[in-house]
Amino acid sequence: MERNLIQRLVAEFVGVFALVFIGIGAGISSQAGGGLVTVALAHGLVIAVMVSAVGHVSGGHFNPAITIGAWVAQKIRLPDAISYLVVQLLGGAAGAAVLRLAIPEIDVVPETARNGVPQIVEVISTGQGVLIEAVLTFFLVWVVFGTAIDPEGSFNKIAGLAIGFTIALDIMMGGPFTGAAMNPARSFGPALVSGTWTNWWVYWVGPIAGGVIAALLYDTVILRPRLVRPADEPMTPPPAEPDELEVGPVPGDENMTGSPREEA
Repeated sequence: MERNLIQRLVAEFVGVFALVFIGIGAGISSQAGGGLVTVALAHGLVIAVMVSAVGHVSGGHFNPAITIGAWVAQKIRLPDAISYLVVQLLGGAAGAAVLRLAIPEIDVVPETARNGVPQIVEVISTGQGVLIEAVLTFFLVWVVFGTAIDPEGSFNKIAGLAIGFTIALDIMMGGPFTGAAMNPARSFGPALVSGTWTNWWVYWVGPIAGGVIAALLYDTVILRPRLVRPADEPMTPPPAEPDELEVGPVPGDENMTGSPREEA
């Protein structure tokens, strides 16, 4: 059953709110122990849970890069996509704001960790940061298409788990270099609340570029060919309708010997 737009937008808002609140919160708590694995699993698990909970309502995008990729591949209408984008950004900002109110300033926690704004380390350039974010988001959107958007995918079974694992493994690789946001809403919310806009464009250009490439590639190479009949495949003619219906012998219309009566 297709849900109305309000229901879908509420699902998207809650999903992004949870991602930012839990993701940044895990980053803060990891300062006391746990490190990268804790942060990666927190992001992956919250998305796995939210996709499993409300993926059937909104599709479980929770990410402007996924929504834009779905729109480019014609899997969502433009008005709905715009509504998704607005609500996702609002959800990210709300999650960051509530977390900032909930957790006080702690001396042992760096301000960058408390803000939750992804940062590029000094050893790589902004161009390399864009490339890393693009590749990581490519993997994410590829898995989303393969498990949740593809009609032959495994949405009802493992979509949330597969998407969550992808986010976790992406963070394990890219977290130390760019923060592995893979999501403009994940970077926008904390940046808005803290007023930290350093290299903000990296976390828009990279994820959107990677998401669009993944969406177009999956849609063009895997989805569309299944919807088009090969040219050399013979067409099966429809069953021919008989000109006349065969009528068997009428009961009782037999001679004494039991054979059909001869016509005059």
